[in-house]
Amino acid sequence: MLVLEFMAVIISATYGFLLAARAKMDFIGSFTVASLAAFGGGTLRDIFLDLHPLFWIGKPHYPLSVFALCIILPFLTRLLPRIKPILIYPDALGMALFTTVGTAISLEAQPSAFIAVLLGTITGTFGGVLADVVCNEIPSLFTPTPFCATCAFTGSWLYILGDHLQWHQTALASATILTIVVFRILSVHLNWKFPPIRDPG
Repeated sequence: MLVLEFMAVIISATYGFLLAARAKMDFIGSFTVASLAAFGGGTLRDIFLDLHPLFWIGKPHYPLSVFALCIILPFLTRLLPRIKPILIYPDALGMALFTTVGTAISLEAQPSAFIAVLLGTITGTFGGVLADVVCNEIPSLFTPTPFCATCAFTGSWLYILGDHLQWHQTALASATILTIVVFRILSVHLNWKFPPIRDPG
């Protein structure tokens, strides 16, 4: 889980950096948005579960890694003709990794499967929400856009089921991550979404 968590931090920070680059932010702005994307959801989870220190404070190499990433990535993003078409990939993978780790940590900290699923979903999605807000974008979590939190919620329940059936940890994490990534990418490409509660017309 530590390896998955570190991967989640790096990939989610990359997503946040790309958002900031698309919004034409400077280094401070990009580091802030990358940090929000990488640490926002896990911070909320730790606060709700009363876990101290917060996961990124207890592992100071996480923010250092994000800082270094924000120094390196500008040289790579200049090679990209467009940023928006590739955002879905770090978004989907970062969400999948953080949802898996968040569900596992929540299940270990308390016995309720439903609470673990909710906190796993929050871990996987709310960093992206905070990054979107700072970049002046409407978070896809709250609008009739392709499934986002639904993908994390579904994958988190798969983790709970696999844990109950005592799947091997590697198989369990792999199945959860793959399910979320595939579900999210298909949702975007095939425009799977819930209708609005009330028709704007």
